[in-house]
Amino acid sequence: MQSMVQTHDLAKTFRRPDGSEVQAVKGIELEIHKGEIFSLLGPNGAGKTTTISMISGLLEPTRGDALIGGHSISKQPLQAKRLIGVVPQEIALYPSLNARQNLEFFGKMYDLGGSVLSSRVDEVLSFIELTDRQKDKVDTFSGGMKRRLNVGVGLLHRPELVFMDEPTVGIDPQSRRRILDTVKQLRDEQGMTVLYTTHLMEEAQELSDRVGIIDHGEVIALGTQGELIQRVGEEDQLAFTVGDQAVAPELLQQIRDEVQGVTRASYDPPRPEGESSTNTSGLIVIHAKRGRKALPDIIQITNRAGIEIQSVEVREPDLEAVFLNLTGRALRD
Repeated sequence: MQSMVQTHDLAKTFRRPDGSEVQAVKGIELEIHKGEIFSLLGPNGAGKTTTISMISGLLEPTRGDALIGGHSISKQPLQAKRLIGVVPQEIALYPSLNARQNLEFFGKMYDLGGSVLSSRVDEVLSFIELTDRQKDKVDTFSGGMKRRLNVGVGLLHRPELVFMDEPTVGIDPQSRRRILDTVKQLRDEQGMTVLYTTHLMEEAQELSDRVGIIDHGEVIALGTQGELIQRVGEEDQLAFTVGDQAVAPELLQQIRDEVQGVTRASYDPPRPEGESSTNTSGLIVIHAKRGRKALPDIIQITNRAGIEIQSVEVREPDLEAVFLNLTGRALRD
């Protein structure tokens, strides 16, 4: 598969005012394939922003290099940057100009002009569904419309690689849905490569062809969601609501011993009235590999023991579980 981005021993060290040094990024080796949506995830302070700043040429690495479409960002910066479109987290628009004027201004910054610029602006306005609002000033736009126009600016020069940094921050659900669909269109209809960052794990799960997880300045995991889940060995979690019935430790031990794939079984009794808890019923929680296959045997054992199961929830491993397993923190931490 053809590479769009390759980093080689990419590292960055910052010097503090007291003269001490902090290594923000520690020799990252990363490859992003052409035509994929690649999500780079990491807790705050993990080195994600520094890495993206180096890849995009905004920050000079202490050592190493990044190749964009085969062009070195340090030795061939102009050739590399021509391939890149950037959609920053902060809205980068002129509020007193209308939508078309904003696109025309930024198009000229990309060295576009004349009929080519006019055609690209029309194309982008149609793509982001703002043609009918093109002559309205940006300061009259909703947050979602501003976000879509922000995306449009990054697409004017038809880049091969688009950096999208938290493009759905602070917008309503309908606008968020439009942006996510737009990201998919960039890949599916225009063949663009998208480097995506987000603090919403459900976005990464929906969009990503592959995911890189960065922590303490290093890429600690890289692959498809399925590969990452398999790598950390996450298990299904089966939650059985059993009302106020007491569950003996011997029953949990029997489930662990007799049901194939079960690794852990625990009982969380209902909390007495007055305690601050959402747990108003007893809960048996079982961790198992291939949990759905283990389900019938578990139910059979609990039935024989006279335990009445009120409900069952199967929680399959997801990217959130992988992230917590690898970093010990939630994505928003």
